[in-house]
Amino acid sequence: MSRQEGAAERTGPFAELTPRTIVREVGAGVTLLAIAVPLNIGYAQIAGLPPTAGLYALIVPSIVFAFAVSSRQLIASPDAAASALVASSIGGLAVAGDADYATMALAQAIICGVVFLLAAVFKLGFLAAFLSKPVLIGFIAGLALDILVSQVAKMLGVPIDSSKEFVEKLVQLAENLGEVDVWSVVIAVVSVLILVIGRRIARLVPWALIVLILTTVVVVILDLDGAGVDVLGEVPAGPPTLTWPVLDWATWFALVPSALALVLVTVAEGLLVARAYAEKNGYPDAPNRDLFAFGVSNLAAGATGGYVVGASASRTAAMDLAGARTQLPAIVAAAGTLLLLLFGTALLADIPSPAIGAVVAVAVFPLLGFREFAELFRTVRSEFLIAVVCFAVTLFVGAIPGILVAFVLALVNLARRAARPALEVLADDDSPADSLLASAPRGSVTAPGVVVVRLAAPLFFANAGTFTDAGKAAVEGELRSRPLRPRLRVGHRPRRDRCGSVPEPADLARRARRHALPEQGAAVRPSQVRALRAARRRRGLRHQPAGGAFGSRRRASRGGGPSDRLSRPSTPPTHPIRVRRRPEREQERRNRSHPIRQQPTRRRTPLRRPTRPRSG
Repeated sequence: MSRQEGAAERTGPFAELTPRTIVREVGAGVTLLAIAVPLNIGYAQIAGLPPTAGLYALIVPSIVFAFAVSSRQLIASPDAAASALVASSIGGLAVAGDADYATMALAQAIICGVVFLLAAVFKLGFLAAFLSKPVLIGFIAGLALDILVSQVAKMLGVPIDSSKEFVEKLVQLAENLGEVDVWSVVIAVVSVLILVIGRRIARLVPWALIVLILTTVVVVILDLDGAGVDVLGEVPAGPPTLTWPVLDWATWFALVPSALALVLVTVAEGLLVARAYAEKNGYPDAPNRDLFAFGVSNLAAGATGGYVVGASASRTAAMDLAGARTQLPAIVAAAGTLLLLLFGTALLADIPSPAIGAVVAVAVFPLLGFREFAELFRTVRSEFLIAVVCFAVTLFVGAIPGILVAFVLALVNLARRAARPALEVLADDDSPADSLLASAPRGSVTAPGVVVVRLAAPLFFANAGTFTDAGKAAVEGELRSRPLRPRLRVGHRPRRDRCGSVPEPADLARRARRHALPEQGAAVRPSQVRALRAARRRRGLRHQPAGGAFGSRRRASRGGGPSDRLSRPSTPPTHPIRVRRRPEREQERRNRSHPIRQQPTRRRTPLRRPTRPRSG
């Protein structure tokens, strides 16, 4: 076994850590530190919290997550969407900057941790699938635009209340445009140019850290703090300490809806990112273990002065590009952040706010999803409308109503797809373009006298009417097109419910007789198929093997077309011949003839069907 194969078989977040890769992993950790520190300072300001809250979330929560998660590359940290949700949910309960506001952020992180742990215990990760891609695109785009308004005001040096709703912040920005600071605009424009052009030249270079260092030096040398440029201010030094939020029960319960929304968004985005990189790099992924990791990391964030921790797709992509294949970079970044809090907080005091706003704005701008909206508009207009509705509700009503509307629209979209599944009439030729029709049009047949309708979904009460109407339309069109007595074979094995809305085989047979069909076979249960064959033998009819278009194609390849047996009414033969087969060989024949139930079986000498001598 090679060394790479042995590393692939090992599981865990540090499975690929070897003496040969440790230098690369440490280098990726330094890069992560340079990316995460400026972003977390900006995200903490978005959430209405002090810069230390964003830095504390990089230490203990990151270490706990690194050892508990199954993914080897997923990076856990506060992100833009979570920060905006924190600000919008707690802003209605307390004023940003107050002690109660920070305490509520701690309590919210603890509630999120408990919900994550419950989801891991009860294996509820599948609930994230209800937030489809269009819903998530619209919701995150609404949050991103709300964040951009606050960052543009910071880049212009215009004071606004970031805890207000989108429309109120937009009005304040328009009213205070006369107070634009020239030096703030210059710093912001230069920072944006460096970030945008630098990423095109070298993506792995920590341009955000370079921007903050250069602008801080310029502010200190030119004394722009006294000229009207806003700076970060004093940052308390020291490591995070253990704490616990003390609130009344009413406040705890008031934070539950926002915590549920944060968990839903984190699960929908985090598990998707973890699965994508696990499949890309070929290592196992355990979603429920990832939920457990999110739970313990959020508990650690609430107990050490941080705030809600989610999955960072941008930092995970940066680590993948840097060649990191373990969670060691997260631990290196945590150690670097701790050293910064112990010995380097004085360096953070003169960071200009316009530069922080530029860093956050460039990081948030891709979340507006212009390409995703354009792709949805070109491909599926209905999903484009769903994304637009989620975007509008999130932007003009609020983040919590936006996530509720997104969840409801996802359920409605799921029900619509289940009630109107794809229905195909199988064709008897070998052309890929003609073998599956988009719907069941009138007059389309699989073979002369045979219509095989395939339902691309489980058959239950919501789509039973659609399925029945499609089969009747295909049969009625064939009856009007040629004077035949076709047989309708339903190529589906439904898992029927007990609500009484799904048509039983007897009901289908009665409907078929009303349309001049001699009989109808529904491939539902083996017992029903055996009963149908016994009835045919009692009436002296020749047995027609299952398989629909596939069986017809095989017969045609042997030289005999399907029309000579399927287009004429069945008549009793003069000398009926019965072929007795052993049960296991009969099952093998069914598996070979059925296109889905093909199973590997032991090769046997096939029985030859006796042929009837032709009459002179």
